[in-house]
Amino acid sequence: MGPGGARARLRAAGGNGFGGVCLAHNARSAAEVDEIVAAAEAAGAVVTRRPAETFYGGYAGVFTDPDGHPWEIAHNPGFPLAADGSLIIPDLSAP
Repeated sequence: MGPGGARARLRAAGGNGFGGVCLAHNARSAAEVDEIVAAAEAAGAVVTRRPAETFYGGYAGVFTDPDGHPWEIAHNPGFPLAADGSLIIPDLSAP
């Protein structure tokens, strides 16, 4: 599928270009969010929301890949990543 393929089909069908699903990738830091979004843009993605601080104290940006799939790249300091990249879920039951 070429640039804007899925998005163009949604718009042609009367949609707004968003298919209802956004893929997400958790990054280790705000700097890593910037790096990933910049690399995606250099590879042909369209940045739809530049990386910025979020209401929850994190940092995130969104791009649409050349096939029209939106990706959120985010860093949430409340949910750190383990060495293997898995998400560490904090104990939210503690006061």
